[in-house]
Amino acid sequence: MRMPLPPDDEMIRLVRRFVVPEWGRRKRYLKLLGGFLGLPDPEAIGFGRSLARDARRITDYDLGALLEGEWRARLTAAWLIALDRRVGFRDRLTDLLLESEVVYAGAGYCVALARFAEAEDAGVLSAYLDRYLPQVEKRYDQEDALGALLVVDEQLGTDHAGRFLTPGGLWETFTTDDVSADICRRDMEERISFAESAMNGTLPQWAARRDRQWIR
Repeated sequence: MRMPLPPDDEMIRLVRRFVVPEWGRRKRYLKLLGGFLGLPDPEAIGFGRSLARDARRITDYDLGALLEGEWRARLTAAWLIALDRRVGFRDRLTDLLLESEVVYAGAGYCVALARFAEAEDAGVLSAYLDRYLPQVEKRYDQEDALGALLVVDEQLGTDHAGRFLTPGGLWETFTTDDVSADICRRDMEERISFAESAMNGTLPQWAARRDRQWIR
């Protein structure tokens, strides 16, 4: 795992450029954990536009380097991949998600797979849930993965998530009472809507119609 410390000047440069720019007195990677959803409209719009600019500009080489880093770098890289729908990174994201080597980054991988929204992505997310839902002691990215799978199902007209949601099934035995599959789906839908709007220039419209439960 590469750290943004000497002598790795390349990683230091990439982290400074893409991972830790401050926005509203908080660094970008912290916003990507979900805080951007609660920003006032002007700040959320500005944050999305900045993210979209970098998603278009960053090279595949630099994204690959960030995915070798610690969780902050990986989370940011996954979001940039998601926004620009760089499906060529699917295999790498699959390996990272299934390994679950570091905290938090998996949420970004799930956003990317939901944004790709192809049959292969449903297979990856299902494989993750098959592996980690039975491990109730490991609270990793199961909620994000289920939400992403539900979003992909909706896009494809499939029902890969259905087998996890049967009464007494894997989701019921894993989840807590206050986290429903519907909450997971709506959370992921909001993130994907934000990503799409950032890339197609409709962030003001997204802000006007977004789920106001996130606004604090």
